[in-house]
Amino acid sequence: MNAPVVGVLALQGDVREHLSALSGCGAEARPVRRAAELAAVDGLVIPGGESTTMSNLLGVFELLEPLRARIGDGMPAYGSCAGMILLASEVLDGRPDQQQLGGLDVVVRRNAFGRQVDSFETDLDFDGVEGAPVRAVFIRAPWVEKVGADVEILASVPPVTSAGQDAGEAAGRVVAVRQGTVLATAFHPELTGDTRVHALFCDMVREAVAARR
Repeated sequence: MNAPVVGVLALQGDVREHLSALSGCGAEARPVRRAAELAAVDGLVIPGGESTTMSNLLGVFELLEPLRARIGDGMPAYGSCAGMILLASEVLDGRPDQQQLGGLDVVVRRNAFGRQVDSFETDLDFDGVEGAPVRAVFIRAPWVEKVGADVEILASVPPVTSAGQDAGEAAGRVVAVRQGTVLATAFHPELTGDTRVHALFCDMVREAVAARR
């Protein structure tokens, strides 16, 4: 099978890091800023950043409705951190004018883990990713407060972090989910050099492409 063409929404955030991780998984990775570029990809990564700013930029670049339509038509999408927020059906502590892309029947709390100074790392057991636990980097991250019946929970915060600290209120919070062709994590796998989450998404894209043929 030909390499899947996977775009990275290139309006803000860790675009270069996601492009590199996708290329390492055998995908043809491309930045996406315009509707014509979106139309040419088989799947899309929505990176971390500032969710309200990204929401506004989607309108400025006339990508909001085309992206909603493609996700609604089954295009695989993966959102990390701010990307998870944008893909959620409902956001707590967001701005009233913030636009949602949909695709995930989840309620997400924005900046749930606190400010930039509260950023942390820990290891997570991640369903669908083989081998050692996934190293998760949380930076002003959301968490999932509620999931719909069709949403798979892939990872949750352990009671004690890998540094031996009590996770406190974060313990048990859902930080990775999948619903059909949509995947989301509250953390940033593109920052660790571990491409297994991206490989999972690339496999999802390949499966979707094969199903259309």
